[in-house]
Parts: sequence; C-alpha cells; structure tokens
Amino acid sequence: MSTAADKRWFAAVASLETCSLCGRQGEQVAHRNYGKGMGMKTEAYMTAYLCRECHAEIDSGKDLTRDERRALLDRAIINTHKRLI
Repeated sequence: MSTAADKRWFAAVASLETCSLCGRQGEQVAHRNYGKGMGMKTEAYMTAYLCRECHAEIDSGKDLTRDERRALLDRAIINTHKRLI
C-alpha cells in the first residue's frame, strides 16, 4: 500500500516524461527490484523513470549481467533524483 507521500513521489517521477537513461519518451516508473523479498517493492524513492526498452533491458535483458543491470538501474535512480532536484 502506498502512502500519500509515495503517491506524490511517483507523480513527480512520472512528470519527467523522458527516460532517465537514454532520453527517449518514457512511460514507466521502475522500482529497484532487489534488496526486498519476492513480490515486495522497495521504497518509493528507489524508483526511476524509464522508457519501455530500458526497463525491459534492466529487468530481463540478455546482453548484461545481473550486476550490470543493477548498476544501470542505480544510475537511472540517481539520474532521476538529479532531474527532480
């Protein structure tokens, strides 16, 4: 369940409109998908705004190792924070 603060954060992230990695038109708020149990989401602030292609590459891309995918999402989260600040 999201709190009101979480919902405001998600709305702010979604307002960016372009992917925090490649700059293409974005459409997805992506959660950091590690550090929690199966089916659990991380804190709202651990999200990035991504296009469909970058989100798919991070979640299940075959060209990157798991560690590379995690590092890429971490970079996207930092880029998202920088853009919001």
